[in-house]
Amino acid sequence: MSQLELVMYAGFILSAYSVIGNDVIQTLGTFLASNEKRPWWVLWIFAAGILTLCLVYGWYVNEGDVTYGRLIGDAPDYSMENPKFVNPADKEGFGWPYLLPPIVLLIITRFGIPVSTSFLILTFFSPKNMYDMVVKSMSGYLVAFGAAIILYLAISKSVEKKFIQSPPTEKEKKLWTVLQWLSTGFLWSQWLIQDFANIYVYLPRQVSIENLIFSIAIFLALLAYIFYSKGGAIQSIVKAKTNTTDIRSATIIDFSYALILLFFKELNNIPMSTTWVFLGLLAGREIGIKYFAFGSVPNDTLKDLGRDLGKVFFGLAVSIGLVFMLRFLTVGI
Repeated sequence: MSQLELVMYAGFILSAYSVIGNDVIQTLGTFLASNEKRPWWVLWIFAAGILTLCLVYGWYVNEGDVTYGRLIGDAPDYSMENPKFVNPADKEGFGWPYLLPPIVLLIITRFGIPVSTSFLILTFFSPKNMYDMVVKSMSGYLVAFGAAIILYLAISKSVEKKFIQSPPTEKEKKLWTVLQWLSTGFLWSQWLIQDFANIYVYLPRQVSIENLIFSIAIFLALLAYIFYSKGGAIQSIVKAKTNTTDIRSATIIDFSYALILLFFKELNNIPMSTTWVFLGLLAGREIGIKYFAFGSVPNDTLKDLGRDLGKVFFGLAVSIGLVFMLRFLTVGI
């Protein structure tokens, strides 16, 4: 195996581990929190089936491009031959420095910091696309925040307050379990379409059948670990928010998040930070529930939301610093 192949596969595995450890909880955190009593492997089979379906379908209909165009782009001059992001198979000097972004992400994730993998990894491959990704991601945060405020203005008193004060009956649990699994499946598929780019950036733009099978095996093993460990450090952010362990509240969060990701997926093929969208939605929801259902937003809540946003901006600063530092220190990268 050549050095190029070693770096490609090592980068892919490290990126897969760090992205799944950091980002999966954005989409499956409420699902895990509200299904803690179920065996982990049941939840894993559900998520693994959707992941495999999205991956194989994307590979088949897009002629080997499993990222749904995120790494190729939709402008006239973007193509498999002229990709939007560096293609490792065509990059002279593609070497070990390219392994640093997922390693840094892995370290940060251990501290429970929800950084944006899109900025940390993708900007390293194409700094010129950073501006577009930041603009789209900030727009995602604001849209999610605003949508949550409007939604919880409508349902805080009539729905969420009732959920907080009255646990679901057995009959309600059965209905909401079906609704939650459907909404989670919808959300999970939309997230995968957005974030496959963060991992497959290390492999050629047209993925071979051998690499497809290899990557599915890696994903399913890592996903099993995440479910077995009940989410890891990032899960604490989800559990800290109001009533996220209630299956009814979790369903509303998942469906809202999925609709916002669908909107931005259809808007254009520019990669974006789903982390920013997720935290924008949680922030708007938290403020909406506290203000519209209970009349005020405690200072502790505002501080907690401020810390979440600060962690995201910290990740952005690390991304920018890492990219320019390595480009300064490494010739030809």
